[in-house]
This record gives sequence, structure tokens and C-alpha cells, in this order.
Amino acid sequence: MEAARSVAFYTLGCKLNYSETSTLGRLVEERGYRKINFQQGADIYVINTCSVTDNADKKCRKVVREALKYSPDAYVCIVGCYAQLKPREIAEIPGVDAVLGAAEKFRLLDLLDGFQKKSVPQVFASEVTEARRFNSAYSLHDRTRTFLKVQDGCNYHCTFCTIPLARGKSRSDTIESAVNQAQEIAQTGVKEIVLTGVNIGDYGIVDGKRQNRFLDLVQELDQVAGIERFRISSIEPNLLSNEVIAFVAQSQRFVPHFHIPLQSGSNKILRQMRRRYLRELYADRVQKIKNLMPHCGIGVDVIVGFPGEKEEDFLETYHFLNELPVSYLHVFTYSERANTPAAAMNEAVPMKVRQQRSKMLRTLSEKKRRKFYEENLGRTATVLYEEDVAEGQMQGFTENYVRVSAPYDPLLINELQLVQLGEIDERGAVAITPASVLVS
Repeated sequence: MEAARSVAFYTLGCKLNYSETSTLGRLVEERGYRKINFQQGADIYVINTCSVTDNADKKCRKVVREALKYSPDAYVCIVGCYAQLKPREIAEIPGVDAVLGAAEKFRLLDLLDGFQKKSVPQVFASEVTEARRFNSAYSLHDRTRTFLKVQDGCNYHCTFCTIPLARGKSRSDTIESAVNQAQEIAQTGVKEIVLTGVNIGDYGIVDGKRQNRFLDLVQELDQVAGIERFRISSIEPNLLSNEVIAFVAQSQRFVPHFHIPLQSGSNKILRQMRRRYLRELYADRVQKIKNLMPHCGIGVDVIVGFPGEKEEDFLETYHFLNELPVSYLHVFTYSERANTPAAAMNEAVPMKVRQQRSKMLRTLSEKKRRKFYEENLGRTATVLYEEDVAEGQMQGFTENYVRVSAPYDPLLINELQLVQLGEIDERGAVAITPASVLVS
């Protein structure tokens, strides 16, 4: 009997991409293919690309070269956001056999005819307007945390962003389907689900019509037995309603942790970015959270060096963030993206200045994180331990996203444990000793 052909996957980009790659992996296994690790030399490689990170073309080429190093005759298929934006360019990369766009990637098993090499690369990439169907997805990369996709696409058109061009219009899973998937995930032993999407606060558009709100979804998921924690991934400040904040504050399953993109603390720059809020609304949301959940973890996305960002605009952002009671920053150095309005704007900020500003905000982020951790020392919290172990220590996160380090105990992997938070160790995590454990 002929052995099943092997498939390996590689993912560039966000949590949403990881959830989709994981689902593609389950689809190929259901069709009789054998999923293996990248370095094992697969018969078929599927590379899921990103358009948000820098040097998408360079990264894609490098992963293709690496795949062919392990398996010179492999069939190489490229999917994802970059595949939608630049399908013809990707098809010209040596070694690429197929390129699938946003509307086609979940049909790869039907479109690619058993992954048989052709004389020229196959390109299946229709206009992004054809990406109207919602494809359910969730990751099962490890046992402790799963990314559940509940929404895709975006109807916002921020001037710096390619996502609407790469993923199409906003569309969502139904509440019934999302709940069913959460119940499936619970049966695998996963303790925490992270809700993910492109613009999850816009959840509820099904078949082009709004049927529900994000609040409706979280209220239903809160009833799913077997999942100890739900965590909300990045959510726009104008869509993070007071009702959602109040619901999380009293929920037993939704954890006190939000990640809220700001992008700039300058109203001038926010307008040029075509964001749908001003800094005053952002500050109001943060204050509302802190009033109801004083120890809530709050992460912030910031872009520095946007066209027209003067020194005073950057300093306005810096001081705004410095005064806000947020926990950490994800800092992005602005880089031009083809076919976006921002790329054609005047007053480009020199790259050296962009990098200097990024460094300042990353330093501020470390200070913010340490202050947040210090405010939590001595508190009791529940830690979910993960599988990563280094130098005899295992790591985990509290409900409010404090990273915890504890002596390795195999029985505690993927387990929740009530502990008292001790001191901050040399790696920047909060140390837990056996003596501080309250309940196992």
C-alpha cells in the first residue's frame, strides 16, 4: 500500500492566520494526507502569508527556499493575505507551484488536483470582492490556548492598512456555529479560547446583513461549559462598548484583559489615518475599564512615523500613553504599503527618526509592563501553565495577562492554579514558589 503523502505548513503573521493554518491542516488530514513538521521534508508545503508585517515578499521567498532545502521536489502552495495582494509576483518565485487568494484558500484540496506539478504555476486569485463566505477556523497548536476565529474582513478603510484589500468585507460566523466550535474545543481539554478576527468588535454581519452584536456573542459563549477562560483579542476602541466592558467585569469566564489599538495619541494623526475615534474616546474607554476592573491588563497598538507625524505629534502620543493606566505597548514602525492612501501622502518621516521613536515607545512599554506587574505583586491570581519549559522553569499567564514563572512540574502543564504573585525575576516574569501556591 502506498504511503500517504506528507504536508507541512508554515504561518507568517497574526493569530487569525494561525487559526486558519491549523484548520487547513485538519482538512488535509481528513483527506488522507499526513501532516508533518516543516524540517522533516514534506511532499507538499503550504505557506500562509501576511501583508501586515514588513518585507512580505522577502519572507515568503525565504520560507520557499527553506522548504526546498528540506525537500527539493516538494509541491509548494502559497495562500494568505500576501497571496491575495500579489498573486502574479508570488507565482514568479522559483519553486512555487500554486497561489491561492482569499476566496480560494479553503478550497485548495479541490482546486489543486492532488497537488500535481504543472508546467507553469497555477494561480487561483479572484477579486477580493469574491471573498464573501465566512470560513470557520480554530487553532489546536498546543493544548493550553486556542485561537477561535469569529469574524473576518473589514469595512473600515484606515489609510495605512491593506487588510480590506487582502481579506474583503466584514463577515462573521453565526453565534450557533461559534458556540458549537467552542464546545468542540472544550472536548479536547483546552482551558482557554482567544476570540480572534480582523475587526471582532464588528462581529455580527452574516451574508451582508447585521444579525447580531459582539455583546450577543460573548454572552452566549460565557455559557459554554468546559472552557475556563475566554480572552478577547484586539478590539477597536469605538467598538468596545460600555456594555461589553461591564459584561466582562462580572463574567466568570471572560478574563480582565483587553488589547485596544490606539495607533496615535495625536488627534491630527488619527484623522489622517482615518481612524473612527479621537484620543478622548480612547482615554474614556481605558478609564471605564479601570473603574470596573482596577487590575485589568490593557495592551495598546501604536504606529510611529506615520506620514506628517511631527516631533510634537509624536511627543503628544508619548505623553498621552505615559499618563494612561495601560499595561504594555505593541509598537509598529510605519512602513509604506502599496495601494494604500498613506503611501502617497507627503511629509514622509525619515526611517532613522521612525526607528528612534519606536525605541522610545518600546522603552516606555517595558516601564509600563514592570509597573503593572509591581501593582499585582502580593495579589492572588489564577495561572494557566503552558508547555514551554526553559532551564527548569515553566511559564504561564494570569487572567489579567501577567507572565508568571514557576519551577517545572509536569502535572501542572495545561492546569489552572491559584497562586500568590511574588517578586519579578531577572527575565521580567513574576516568580512563583511552591510556598506561594494556595490551591492546586
